[in-house]
Order: sequence, then C-alpha cells, then structure tokens
Amino acid sequence: MRIKFLNIFIILTFLTLLFGVMNLQILHGRRYLRLSDKNCIRLLPQGGARGDILDRKGKLIVGSRISYDVMVVSKDAVNFDATLLKVASITGIKTSDLIRTFKSNFVSSFSPTLLAGNIGVEKAIALGELKNSFPELLVYPNPVRYYPNGNLASHVTGYLSEIDRWRLTKLEDYGYNTKDIVGFGGVEERYDYYLRQEEGGISFEVDHKGKFMRMLGFKSPRNGRNVQLTIDSEIQKIVEDKLGNRKGCVIIMDPYSGEIVAMSSSPNFNPSYFIKKENSYLRNVFNDSDAPMINRAISGQYPAASIFKIIVAAVALETSKINSGTSFVCTGKTRIGNREFKCWNTHGNQDVISGLANSCDVFFYRTGLLTGAQAIHDYAVKLGLSKPTGIDLPYEEAGFVPDPIWKKISQLKSWFDGDTANLAIGQGDLMTTPIQMTKVMCFFANKGYLVNPYVVKSVDGIDISATHKKNIKIQLKKSTMDIINKGLREVVTLPSGTGNVLDSLTLPVSGKTGTAQVSGKQPHGWFVGYFPSNKPRLVICVFLENGSAGYYSCLVAKQIIQEMSEKGLI
Repeated sequence: MRIKFLNIFIILTFLTLLFGVMNLQILHGRRYLRLSDKNCIRLLPQGGARGDILDRKGKLIVGSRISYDVMVVSKDAVNFDATLLKVASITGIKTSDLIRTFKSNFVSSFSPTLLAGNIGVEKAIALGELKNSFPELLVYPNPVRYYPNGNLASHVTGYLSEIDRWRLTKLEDYGYNTKDIVGFGGVEERYDYYLRQEEGGISFEVDHKGKFMRMLGFKSPRNGRNVQLTIDSEIQKIVEDKLGNRKGCVIIMDPYSGEIVAMSSSPNFNPSYFIKKENSYLRNVFNDSDAPMINRAISGQYPAASIFKIIVAAVALETSKINSGTSFVCTGKTRIGNREFKCWNTHGNQDVISGLANSCDVFFYRTGLLTGAQAIHDYAVKLGLSKPTGIDLPYEEAGFVPDPIWKKISQLKSWFDGDTANLAIGQGDLMTTPIQMTKVMCFFANKGYLVNPYVVKSVDGIDISATHKKNIKIQLKKSTMDIINKGLREVVTLPSGTGNVLDSLTLPVSGKTGTAQVSGKQPHGWFVGYFPSNKPRLVICVFLENGSAGYYSCLVAKQIIQEMSEKGLI
C-alpha cells in the first residue's frame, strides 16, 4: 500500500513540474522573451581612490588624481565601427588599440566595457558632448596613481599593474579578482591590502531603448588607507642625486629605532609608465642588463669584503683570541699552507685598531686563523647575516655565510686554512646584502642592540612602528665595543685610514670601507658608517656595484652627509 501511494505522489509531482515548464516555455514563453528583450540590468562601476603614500613628514610621495575612462554599452551601439572611429578621432588612440582594450575587458553586451582609460579632462568633455549622437558612450571619472616626484624612492614604493595568475591564486580568497590593479614590489605590494580601494557602483534596470527604469542597488566605494613611510623625501632626494647614474645603492637608517630614513637603488624606474602602460618603456626596463627593477639594497647579494673585518675583530676580542696589544707584521703578504696571501698594501706592525683603520688584510688573515672559521660563522649569523633582516619590503634575500660543515656537505670537500683566511677578509663564498651590513653597523653605533629595519611608520594614522621593533641585546664586553668603535673612528681620522677623505667634514664620522674583488670586472666599493661619531644619530651605507675601490663610496657618502648638514637635516 505504501509503495502505491509513493508512486502516485511521484507521478503528481512530475506532472506539476511538467505543467510549470509548459506554462513558462510554451504558453507564456513569447511574453517572457519580449520582457527579457525589453529589460536588462546595467552596472555602473564607481571606484574609490587607492591610499596615498606619504613621507615621514606627511609630504606626498605617491597619490591619486582624477582621470577619465571611456566605456561603451555595445548592445546600444547602432554602428559600432562608427563609434570606434569617433572615439579614436577624439582620443588619438588607434581603433586597433580600442578594439584590443574592448575585447580584453568585455563581459557582456549590456555592461559598460572599457574602451580607453586614463584620458584627459578635455577629451572627456569632448566625448561627453556626444551623448545625443552616441548614447552608448559613457565617460566615468576614475582615480589613478599619481607620482609627483617621478622616480623618487621607486624601489621603496613599488608600482601598480594588473594582477597576474600567480598572485590571483594566492589572493582570491581575500577578495581579489581578475583584472584587479594591485601592487608589485615595495610598499605597494607589501601593504596592498591596506592601500587598495574597494570598488562600488550602481546596478539598475533599463528598457529596450536604454531608458532608466529603476535602481536595483548602490554600494559606496571606499578609498584605500594612507600609508606613512619612515622615509624623509628631502634626504631621499639628496641620496638619489648624489648616487646619480652609478650602479649601486644607498641606505640611511636610524640605529636605535630601525627606521629607514632613505633607501635608493640605482638604476631605478618610473612607476608612472606602468599606469600609462607604455609598452616600449616596460620592455626596456625589464630587459635591461643592469636590472633596474631589482632593489639592490635588499635583494642584491655581494661579498662584504673588508666591512666583514668588524665582525672578525669583535669575535676575536670576545673569545680572547686577541687583545688590544696583539699585533702582526704586514710585509704586504703572508704564507698560509702552500699559498701566498697578499695584502693590498704594506702596513708594518698592526694591532686591531690600526688593522681596522688601514684595513690590513695580513692582520685579519692571522686573526681569522686564531679565531677559527666556525666561531666567525656563528658570530656573523648571531649578528644577522645569512638570513633576511625582516624589513617590511618584499623580495629580501638572505645572503650566505659559509662554514666547514656546509663545505663538507655541499661540496664533499674539506675546509682549509685558506678558506678561513678568505672568510676573514669578507671574500670567498660569503654573500651579504647592503641592508644586512647596515644593520651590523647599527649594532656598533648603538653599542649592542640588533634593530630591525622598517619603512612604514603608520597606516591610516595609526602608528604601527611598535610591530617592527624587536630590538635584541647582544652582550659584548665594554672593552670590545670601545676597541671596535675606536678603530672605526681611526678609519676616518688616521691619515693612512681608508676613509680619511671623510675627515674634512665638520661632522665627525666613523665607519669602514670595503673593496670586494669580482672576477673579470671592476671591484665593488663599500662604505658603511655612522655620524656624528660621539653620539650617532644615523648610519649610512653606500655600495657601488663595480664601482672600483671603497674610496669612491666614501666620496658619495661625504657629499650626502655634507649636503644634509648644510640643509640642517641632521
């Protein structure tokens, strides 16, 4: 009996559904089709502005300004070719480019589709006057990125472009969609979630003539949040001017807070060309063998050269392998095993202070052998090498500090004294980044604290600097710190000191030079130091890629410090 009732129930349900389908498709199908043809839903997107990027004093580095987009509702175009020709004649854009833009943005024939973006106000007015003849054309105001300072700090700020597949896969769960404009590199990428605007718009119904029928909904756009940097745009401009066309980078950092006051990498790029989609410029900048898209300050990896001697001196003093009275005689060379290791000069009797001041290789070959490679490796890692500093910018590299275990595992070879000698003068397989060596110099400038560098001070007016600050105290003997800092000062004050060119500044400077040998090319030049020496306020790192000796980095540092001093920025 139950099965019989169940069968009857199923048959009745099926007949009811069948009647419903016949009612919709056959009895009233034409009527619903007519209604469908006469009515459709339109979408008018309305975008907010991306958040501004400001310097530490509130000056605008990257902002937004109103531009205009030309949209077309293709369903309403009587003659689409004529529409294209008209838009081309006013905007000066080729019809082939208009078609390409239209096809890449097309969603449906009744939705406004982009024909041309970022046109000027005069062209927008001219197109707006065509409303009666070409009702399918719409002109919308649209905030676009604006770079009042051109290339300034472009590696810190980054640039904008359409989201790629890799990023979309990672971010679609956070509300990102195809064709979203997102940040690439720098703060634009790292803080994209805060900077990005939320698009709004109006959805409404129109009849078959395109006449407005009723509004279906409205969502207000939301502007992105402003981000304030630690960068001082005035100092940044000085740094970029003095670095000029040289390949390399300059970093200026507060040794107590970790704030990056200036960071420049050269060559750089102009982010406005990414907004304009200037294809020839973009091809050149990505194919340039000098790699202008790489931020050398955090992504470039180089031998630290003689800058590394600071670390070797510190660990040798801390482990009592040497003391302030330990000395070695530099005759311009020394024999280690069956190989002769040369110094860049003949220095005579050298202790740790004069060894640092004169950057004597022989002193550090001998000191390195006394200390041992493993101890040097361990202390270098303790001071932050061989791992990213954690700066709030993407694509930071880790560098590398070799040790005997690594060589045994990776190369199946034993570690020799010659390897230790090379490591002791910052050569061999050692690789560091300029931001790492800046952090090391901060440690000696602030007398014992490792600070994390960062570039964003606040988001939407809320100070977030506390989230970056994780200062770590590393206990050193007072005598070690005093000896190292005395050596760094004599680099500048000693007439034979490798940084003596800086002694003519009215502001006392301490630091260390480095000249990293590069096979088949000019060496890299380093200067990393702090000023004023008696009460350090800032640390400076000047790195010149294939820029010859560290002397030339000192010259750039001198020009920067001198102009900062003259303008009262220190």
